Amino acid sequence: MAIELTLSIIKPDAVLKNHIGDILSRFERQGLRIVAAKLTRLSRWQVEKIYGIHEGRPFYQDLLQFMTSGPVMLVALEGENAVAKNREIIGNTDPRLASPGTIRADFGTAANRNAVHGSDSLESACYELGCLFEPGEIYS
Repeated sequence: MAIELTLSIIKPDAVLKNHIGDILSRFERQGLRIVAAKLTRLSRWQVEKIYGIHEGRPFYQDLLQFMTSGPVMLVALEGENAVAKNREIIGNTDPRLASPGTIRADFGTAANRNAVHGSDSLESACYELGCLFEPGEIYS
């Protein structure tokens, strides 16, 4: 199995509700290693870089506003098949459809307030990590 790096973002709703520790511990308990983490507030430019693929969709402007509304926790995760493992841990985008015990099922309140972001492919992970972490900030 391949060792991969992926990105997860603990979104403003989960940060506001003090779920950072609970979420990080789930990644670790499921075999992913935290190799970088930082609490920050994303700029509109950063959010557009990460979510630009959704530009033009009805939810895009709300997404931009939400993701810049408060601090987020950026997390680089490493492990065997980390992209797929992270997606499994976080669950379906819509918390109502997410499997019990996933992060989104437990901490999300709606599809547009689902507690966490997770890269959906290895290519996306590399791109997103490069947008949000400086060289030397990831300790793989």
